Amino acid sequence: MVDVEKWLCRIMLLFLSFHSGTGGTQLTLTPPGFIETACFNSMFWMKLDESFLQKKYLRIEIINHAVVTVLPDKEVETRCGYVLSEDVWGNRIFRASFLGCHVTNERDERFTLTLNIKVSSFEDMRAPMTYQRVLSCPYFPWAPREIVCEENYMEVSVKTDVPVISDVETEDWMPALPETEKVAYQVWQLIFYSPSGRKTTVVSDASKLGYSFNNTLTRVFLRSPYSTNESEHSVANGVTMSTVSSTSMYKQRWLLLLIDTTVSCPADGTSFTDTVIRWTVPTMIPRLVLQAHTFTSLNVSMGVGGKRIENPEKFNYVLENNHTHVGITIPIGAFGGRFKSTVSNGIYGMTWSIDLFLEHTWSDTDWQLTKYTVIKPITTPFMPQIPTVVNNTIPETRVFDVMLGVFLPDVTLVILTIGGIPLTLKEAEQKNYKISDTPFPTGMKGFKLEVPFDDPIVQKEYVNKNETKYNLRVNYTLNVGPEKKLYHHFADIECIIADIVLPEGTGYCDKANMYLVLPTKDIYKYWSLHVGNRPLNQATAFADGYFLTANDTHLVLQVPVFAPGIIYEEVSFERIQARFDLTLKKIITMETVNVFSIRCSFYFLEFVVCYPNGIMTVSAVMKTVPSIDMSKTRLKDRTCKPKEFTKERAFFQFHVSTCGTLVKFEGDHLIYENEISFERGILPVQGPPTITRDPEYRLTVFCYYSFKETLTQRATIFGSASEIPQSSGFGPIMTRSNIAGHRRVRQALNVMANIFTDESFTETYGKHSVPSIYLWEPMLLEVQLKDEAPGMELYLDNCWITESEEFNSISQWKFIANGCEDQTNGFVNFYSVLKSDRVKYPKHFKRVGVHILNLPLRKVYFHCTVTVNISPCVSLNSLPCKQCGFGRKLDQHSETLPINHGYVVAGPILILHPDQIKEMATHKS
Repeated sequence: MVDVEKWLCRIMLLFLSFHSGTGGTQLTLTPPGFIETACFNSMFWMKLDESFLQKKYLRIEIINHAVVTVLPDKEVETRCGYVLSEDVWGNRIFRASFLGCHVTNERDERFTLTLNIKVSSFEDMRAPMTYQRVLSCPYFPWAPREIVCEENYMEVSVKTDVPVISDVETEDWMPALPETEKVAYQVWQLIFYSPSGRKTTVVSDASKLGYSFNNTLTRVFLRSPYSTNESEHSVANGVTMSTVSSTSMYKQRWLLLLIDTTVSCPADGTSFTDTVIRWTVPTMIPRLVLQAHTFTSLNVSMGVGGKRIENPEKFNYVLENNHTHVGITIPIGAFGGRFKSTVSNGIYGMTWSIDLFLEHTWSDTDWQLTKYTVIKPITTPFMPQIPTVVNNTIPETRVFDVMLGVFLPDVTLVILTIGGIPLTLKEAEQKNYKISDTPFPTGMKGFKLEVPFDDPIVQKEYVNKNETKYNLRVNYTLNVGPEKKLYHHFADIECIIADIVLPEGTGYCDKANMYLVLPTKDIYKYWSLHVGNRPLNQATAFADGYFLTANDTHLVLQVPVFAPGIIYEEVSFERIQARFDLTLKKIITMETVNVFSIRCSFYFLEFVVCYPNGIMTVSAVMKTVPSIDMSKTRLKDRTCKPKEFTKERAFFQFHVSTCGTLVKFEGDHLIYENEISFERGILPVQGPPTITRDPEYRLTVFCYYSFKETLTQRATIFGSASEIPQSSGFGPIMTRSNIAGHRRVRQALNVMANIFTDESFTETYGKHSVPSIYLWEPMLLEVQLKDEAPGMELYLDNCWITESEEFNSISQWKFIANGCEDQTNGFVNFYSVLKSDRVKYPKHFKRVGVHILNLPLRKVYFHCTVTVNISPCVSLNSLPCKQCGFGRKLDQHSETLPINHGYVVAGPILILHPDQIKEMATHKS
């Protein structure tokens, strides 16, 4: 009969679920798989599937006749024995104690709870879908004492049909006996024991403190939050326990019940490593076992997610029970747990969670049997997981292929900021960017992004010789975890591909010109053309005597053989072998990419070629009538004869510091001058006048060297174009990998200068740093003539100090004038030079110390014009020859004074003042 009634009841509930419910609420048929229920120890258990509740709001109503209790309500849940939480998979979990509020209790053997489950798309729960569920569970027999440690409450229930009072007098029980006289007729009272003392209260007052106390047909139970004024924390075998010690009293005329309702639950006990979680609970809890020697552990079992695990080792769980601890060890990532993504301080990471429960049954003399159940959701601390960007780009496809990962499945990509422009995924796809989620076998995933190289949002930079660097900058914005926290990850991806075609040139020559032909495609997009350090354009080409033409496809450069920029590799009596280099440089960095070289041989009769090292090469033609003997031509120094000659031509090669070459300054140039002449034969007669049969032949030759620019080889051709032999040459185009760098202004006559650190003149200041001295210290300058004959002697003509490296700069402080010390601006002193390992010829050196107190407190430079004398010095008044004064007198009777001139510059050197020293010291401290 009972079974028939139950069947009819279920039919009625199904009918109601289609038509109506309490309070006029529309009830709806439960979707398949949405609700799962079970009986879990002494609790109802219900799971609401996460997939159905996505982006919806949930409310649970507990129905008991006309009473409706609405969840979630944290205070109600704790007091009534309910738990509404979310498991590690995102499902909503509802648990309720069989002894909880509104539970229908049938003789402490069957328990029923009626629920309305409301789901709405609106936070204010408008227009909800309502699903009614009746939970019914049998539970029998009960243990004499059962303790449940839930997430949010502690509950103890004890059997009352046979009072259990210990024969042993204890501090917990005996003090309660005097209170029995105060107990009203048939009224329960509670006595709490805490470090602050003993407190006695009636049940109604205990409820106001957050406790729930009641009795059933055969049991009395007390439910308590974890933190109350009466609770205390103690440590048992290393585990912190939360304990509420209490005694419940009930009196009838013939009966007095004193019931120990003490409850104690672990407040922690978890520990973590990188690979495992360990949860421990004391095997024996002192506050629950009054006579430890009678304690016997009977059974220990564990469960995960509301389901008991019969063989823990099957899932690599370790369950151990010894005389101090019951321990559960779970590998992180094991079955039953779940990883969840999260963001902490802007860092992506994850946690791993698992819902465990532990059931421990023991016996002791006082309670015979105790069933102790602990439910423990455990979550690891935050574990940072830095995502990585993998560049899978194949350059030949000209498409960026970028993978960002790895992430858990609960991470979604929402925004891509590329090149500073934020794009939704839809907007990115409209721009032909390909975006996709890529799963991995491990269950993780990544985000794949494909962007063409040629998209305007991709930055492009010309690098190396013929390569382009494509740069894709992406800022990923992701929603992380169920909470959808924002996480940003920046990626800077580069790909270099050789996709630039370097121009190839061709060259040819005619009788007096070199020609270079280059394609114009992209040549001005990436590069610029230079001759030496000067850019090549129409203006510079015209100034240097070049002829530059260009059309849509090619440019043609015509360079005369004696124009600036020509490099003379060989100048001989037979021919001139010349080379012209056109440099291809990057527009931005001015880095040399290629050098186009054309080399040709030319044949001229008369020319002058000036080399950077001071060598002059001259080919002179006989133009007199009658003709002269070209072998007898000479330079200013009559000892300098032609190296080669014919009847019509003479070929000279000499250094500008020899053969009587004169030097002078003109503007910003040094000009070296010499003269080719013919010594006429004179026929004597009886008396004057004299008669000669030879014509006069004089040819002046010059070489110009600029102070300000890097020296280039220059040549001068004599005569008109009609006088140039009709000869031609040819030369192939050569690409050169590198060229000589910029050189400092040439120091004429191969003279060099250095600034020394002390009067021993053994150590110079470093070349790559600016030396500094104090204003009162002397500056020590040495000028040296290099690579010259032992008989030559170096003299300083004029020396001055300026604030600039330029020859003609103003604000000059002279310290040598006309070869003598100038003491006008300060003190000047010449130092003697002795022969040493470094000094082979002392006459090739001049050393001077300069001490000028009115110099500017900044960088300064030394300038000197010098003279090299190869004639003997004549001493006056029996004084020895020296730099200045009566001892320096040249032989005025020599036919030609072989004096050569030059110029040198040294520095910079930084002048410091004492006040600057203090400021520097203060700043340093």
